[in-house]
Amino acid sequence: MDTVEIIGLVAATLTTVAFVPQVFKAWKNKSTKDVSLTMYLILLTGIILWLYYGFAIKSLPIIFANAITGVLVLSILVLKIKHK
Repeated sequence: MDTVEIIGLVAATLTTVAFVPQVFKAWKNKSTKDVSLTMYLILLTGIILWLYYGFAIKSLPIIFANAITGVLVLSILVLKIKHK
């Protein structure tokens, strides 16, 4: 693994982990009233496209970040719909 790939993995990890507090807070408080459904739907669409792109160019950091972030964003969307 070269330096650029390592930087990509670190960036992917940080941007993905940034969603964990939101998921935890929504799950713990059973409240998503301040979470924008439209924003998360648009974000999920972008994540799916990035994931497709990552597979197309065989980029581990892009695949890694967007697969995990997609799961976290889906979790927030499920909680948003469930606790509406």
